[in-house]
Amino acid sequence: MANAGLKPVAGLLLVLNFCMYVIVAAVGGWAINHAIHTGYFIGSGMALPANFSPIYFPMGNAATGFFVIFAVIAGVVGAAAALAGFHHVRAWSHESLPAAASSGFIAWTLTLLAMGLAVKEIDLHGRNARLKTMESFTIILSATQLFYLLAIHGGR
Repeated sequence: MANAGLKPVAGLLLVLNFCMYVIVAAVGGWAINHAIHTGYFIGSGMALPANFSPIYFPMGNAATGFFVIFAVIAGVVGAAAALAGFHHVRAWSHESLPAAASSGFIAWTLTLLAMGLAVKEIDLHGRNARLKTMESFTIILSATQLFYLLAIHGGR
């Protein structure tokens, strides 16, 4: 590609994003596991309680379930997009740009969706330190993923 000056910037942002996406997915996996183990236990002969929700999380607030699900999806898609990004930064060619850009854009839009739910969860209060970490990383990722996308497009 014509401008290789942004290649180190894109590489640094890519490593940072990959690590943060893995952390978001891991903390989200913990939250889902915790919700499964401490959620409702319904026997075969019992009826569902009136306030049953399949997205019930015993920690956090009403937005926690939606935030955790979308953050895990964004984390997994973001980590996968980083793999395409690693190939693009290594090759730094016009042929590898579309795969890195499209997967990075999809990861960014999912991260924005999770960020919106994180903001709603912050607004409702009542969450633990792990959820605060996940919220913070999701909000930071929404910016760093955008900067990564701008860096790989600026190098054309």
